[in-house]
Amino acid sequence: MRKKIGMAAALATSVALLAACSSGGTTDPTPEPSASESTPAIAGGELTIWVDENREPAVAAAAETFEAETGSTVTLVQKNFEDIRADFLAQVPTGEGPDITIGAHDWLGALIEGGVVNTVDLGATAGSFAQVGLDAMSYEGQLYGMPYALEAIALIQNVDLVGEEAPTSWDDMIQRGIDSGAERAFCITTNGETGDGYFMYPFQTSFGAPVFVQDGGSYTSEVGMGGDAGTAFATWLAENGEAGAGHISTTIDYAINNELFNSGECAYTVQGPWALGDFPDVNFKVNPVPPAGDQAAAPFVGVQGFYVSSQSANALLANEFLTNYVATPEAMQALYDADPRLPAFEGVDTASAPFPDAIEGFQASADQGVPMPNIPQMGSVWDFWNAAQSAIIKGADPAATWTKMVDDLSASLAG
Repeated sequence: MRKKIGMAAALATSVALLAACSSGGTTDPTPEPSASESTPAIAGGELTIWVDENREPAVAAAAETFEAETGSTVTLVQKNFEDIRADFLAQVPTGEGPDITIGAHDWLGALIEGGVVNTVDLGATAGSFAQVGLDAMSYEGQLYGMPYALEAIALIQNVDLVGEEAPTSWDDMIQRGIDSGAERAFCITTNGETGDGYFMYPFQTSFGAPVFVQDGGSYTSEVGMGGDAGTAFATWLAENGEAGAGHISTTIDYAINNELFNSGECAYTVQGPWALGDFPDVNFKVNPVPPAGDQAAAPFVGVQGFYVSSQSANALLANEFLTNYVATPEAMQALYDADPRLPAFEGVDTASAPFPDAIEGFQASADQGVPMPNIPQMGSVWDFWNAAQSAIIKGADPAATWTKMVDDLSASLAG
């Protein structure tokens, strides 16, 4: 669906929005000039923006104001979010596609490999964004997108069983769960016998075993899960698995995990904000995941944002739109209200969230989290990683299994 923003509607919608809010590779790796420098030269230009149905109204409001103030024309193309990455990769090299698209940060490696994404310069607005969001949209020290929303898992606890106080460690949490009298002190999805490194990752990072080594905030292709830190995590996993204390089991997939927690059989679980609707029978509190090792438990953080096409004939105009018309309190509030996610921009009022009391806990979890790797190599990790964790949970030798996984993964990436 295409929607061309009309000039007459622009002023009315812009005023309404303000009133409501007041009650990948690039052919030129050099950041674009700041919005304030580019404005005089770009008036009267044209932009095409891809956006999904949920967020189209919010982007339309920002576009209407942009048109009214610059004399430019903005065309919105509504697309299914699931189709955007593939279509962007296919169309941009042919000279088609949009000037700007909405997208997820973990697309970035593929977008850069495909040569379809340009750098952006947020100028003075950069200080208003969460650092984890900026890190997620960066690659080898260059910023390739403007973040606007975050997503992370956290610890969810049954207040009637264990109270609201956040446990300080894995052992503290388990003891509180046992003392509560719940059938299970803790539940976590392992995706059945497939394994699920995503949900286990906060505990893994607390041992200092990141999936990839980071350099200056950007991920390298060097596997970071090996050595003593990785072995310590694997040993802990075995100690709490089916042949150990039994707190972690391959019999628990996503649906079973949520049923157990909602029924009160589990005192604690680790889940994301998308699962809260599955807990209608629980008085719950959200807190950061407690560490099992001696470092902070850092979950993966997913980030949503905006990318600029490397083939855009209007890159200056696109950067101006993002920096001065989307990176504003009004536009960011409208985006949040249209599709509530943890904001990556300061000052957004989250009171309209379906579970407003949970926002603080998820935000605290995201604040100590790390971006999910946006490098192309991440796609090769899951099968090796998940299978090793599942085998260890079921009783395989932790050190040998983990070391083989790291060696096999490293060899696969090198080949």
